[in-house]
Amino acid sequence: MGSCNTYRKWLASLYRGNSKITYNLSWARMSSSSLFSSQFERVGFVGLGNMGSRMANNLIKAGYNVLVHDVNLDVMKKYSDNGILTKNSPFDVAEECDVVITMLPSSTHVMDVYTGPKGFLSDGNLLRPKLFIDSSTIDPQTSRTVSRAISGCKLKEDRGDGESPAMLDAPVSGGVLSAETGSLTFMVGGSEQAYMSSKPLLLSMGKNITYCGGPGNGSAAKICNNLALAVSMLGVSEAFALGQSLGISAHTLANIFNSSSARCWSSDTYNPVPGVMDEVPASRNYEGGFAAKLMAKDLGLAAVSAKEVGLSSPLTFLAERIFTELCNEGHGTKDFSCVFRHYFSGKDEW
Repeated sequence: MGSCNTYRKWLASLYRGNSKITYNLSWARMSSSSLFSSQFERVGFVGLGNMGSRMANNLIKAGYNVLVHDVNLDVMKKYSDNGILTKNSPFDVAEECDVVITMLPSSTHVMDVYTGPKGFLSDGNLLRPKLFIDSSTIDPQTSRTVSRAISGCKLKEDRGDGESPAMLDAPVSGGVLSAETGSLTFMVGGSEQAYMSSKPLLLSMGKNITYCGGPGNGSAAKICNNLALAVSMLGVSEAFALGQSLGISAHTLANIFNSSSARCWSSDTYNPVPGVMDEVPASRNYEGGFAAKLMAKDLGLAAVSAKEVGLSSPLTFLAERIFTELCNEGHGTKDFSCVFRHYFSGKDEW
């Protein structure tokens, strides 16, 4: 009973300080089978970093019965102390869940969690989960490889309908803040039937969900989105730095950009010039936000994918080189918009 009370208190505490969310504790205690499709009564979550922990918390808030695993034992203890069941390996999670979600740093980590010695597939081709959802940002080729491996398996609980387990690649956009508030954007690849069955889960963690087509297409959409974002930020930063050098303030240029053909997210929502906008990483010495090292990683994925399909992508390789240089100069943990200051030598405008 003590553990149950602790769990309930923790659920309630997750909502403190968020005036936009109302929460009825008795609603959370209801059986998940009365709230959601019975096929997803128990949800596994592997990867409890900055993004994954917040996504898992939102599933818990929504009333799902969640099991978790992470290589960080301190994080595991936090969940265990609050009444959330933890498991020692990805395989152990899958053995007790109907659906498993992963949020991992790289393609290598994804392959290890799915096919490694203690991974989901480590005990052969019989699986309990009906659905696997990978929200990691990885290359489309890896997503398709893992999807083929999952679809080649069989369900342990065979209903006689020939159904096989399915996998979706469902990377996200929005960063830590959107993960916290449950307002992520999901880009989903895989079978349309699996996508439809996943929507209640995804809507517990996000507000925008786009079906992108077959396996790997969600991952492809994510790296294309981040490629466009990187190039946009480079263009905006270079233009602001040039304007300053020519005697035009960034405030003036921002007003022009944001009401004319240069308008874009990197200028009107996430301006890279310190002093132009409040509540953006540039206003706090580029702390928080989306780290330059993560942008360099995503551009590397785009570059590899471009090579594999034989596409000439000069801006991809230039952007990768610039952000890699930023990281090598010690700015990898700063927000990627720091390229304005540390590559283009732009000036603050407080």
